[in-house]
Amino acid sequence: MTTVLSSTSTADQIPALSSQIHADLAWELHRAEQQRTQLRHFSSRFPEMGFEDSYRISQAWAEIKKEEGQQIIGHKIGLTSRAMQMSSQIDEPDFGTLFDEMLYESGQSIDSTRFILPRVEVELAFILDKPLEGPRVSVADVYRATEYVTPALEIIDARIEQHDRETGAPRRVFDTISDNAANAGIVLGAAPVKVDSIDLRWVGSLLHKNGVIEESGLAAGVLGNPAIGIAWLARRLHSIGERLEAGETVLAGSFTRPVSISPGDVVHAEYGTLGSLSFALT
Repeated sequence: MTTVLSSTSTADQIPALSSQIHADLAWELHRAEQQRTQLRHFSSRFPEMGFEDSYRISQAWAEIKKEEGQQIIGHKIGLTSRAMQMSSQIDEPDFGTLFDEMLYESGQSIDSTRFILPRVEVELAFILDKPLEGPRVSVADVYRATEYVTPALEIIDARIEQHDRETGAPRRVFDTISDNAANAGIVLGAAPVKVDSIDLRWVGSLLHKNGVIEESGLAAGVLGNPAIGIAWLARRLHSIGERLEAGETVLAGSFTRPVSISPGDVVHAEYGTLGSLSFALT
């Protein structure tokens, strides 16, 4: 059984904050990432903010990165599990932007000083060879536009506190979206497969940390089929005048809970016939 995503688009909402505030908060995020410090919740400072404000802050941050010379390599989808959506009081996923400086190859040692509170998730990445755009993009369209699918590990981080330092209140979805959907890194390097040569729902993974299995899951945990999320993202981007481009890498969403990692940890994920991924956090 697959998940039906809400047809209500948050893009229709009118931002409550000014473009200057969006820009100022984007710069706060940029400095927090560079200085490895955490910010207090934007949603507490600006309780009137909504989805459109969050995405505009994230987009303003992406523009800062682009102006510094970083290159967009794709997008990520988050909040794909029903449990996460219910806890965040939303009925659709969220998304962020992937940059070239976030990309790592399997087997690399990754410098921990790049992150604040890193965690790792198990995903599938769709590599597109055709653009995806329009208000009615379907799963069939996703299959036709995909060159191949490959295992991926996403490193997520929190430039905005997960829990407020004084009240202990959890951050809201508006904070997570503003924070580029928490993305900080992506690890690739396992076997590529043609999207129509395998039932994506039954791709499984075992996630090890220091030789101990911490998590396991099936890709069906991502909306019933990870391709559903890719189709949703294409429609969502269309609503704001953008599209998924040929050559992009799109992370379809995690099918395990995030696992915290610290300097000295070795992460290894097995995907059966699709191979494995690993990295050391140093």
